Amino acid sequence: MIIIGIDPGYAIVGVGVVEYKGNKFKTLEYGAITTPAGMPTVDRLKKIYTEMAAYLIKYDPDAVAIEELFFNSNQKTAINVAQARGVLLVTAANANIPIYEYTPLQVKQSVTGYGRADKGQIQQMVKMILGLNVIPKPDDAADALALAICHAHSSKMNNILGTNTVR
Repeated sequence: MIIIGIDPGYAIVGVGVVEYKGNKFKTLEYGAITTPAGMPTVDRLKKIYTEMAAYLIKYDPDAVAIEELFFNSNQKTAINVAQARGVLLVTAANANIPIYEYTPLQVKQSVTGYGRADKGQIQQMVKMILGLNVIPKPDDAADALALAICHAHSSKMNNILGTNTVR
């Protein structure tokens, strides 16, 4: 199964692509889609759409795992991130790829076994689980890989339990 994990953002969208086969992970690619601060909103959203569509074409994933938004105290930032997240959802939906949403708590528990894990702990576990030599950079890419790992673990449990309740 090929999974694309997405850490939604407006300036930086984290992307992590993994293959999960027989309880083993293989990292295919990770990085970020970035948009510069001075770029008009519509152009930033279009860039996010175009680059995510290219990832989906390149890897033809079985699933997209994306982080659910939590509310930020900065309303403008929250709205911009929500718009970018909407674009990412539409991009995957247009490609007919199943979308699975996870809260930060679900990701932390799945990757570290501890729902209050900090960013450093998550990054170290991503590095270890995927057998990487270094912690993925930028941080958004590590978060995206954590989302992909979370989905792999969740889909495995659903197969064991005979359920399909991830969403």
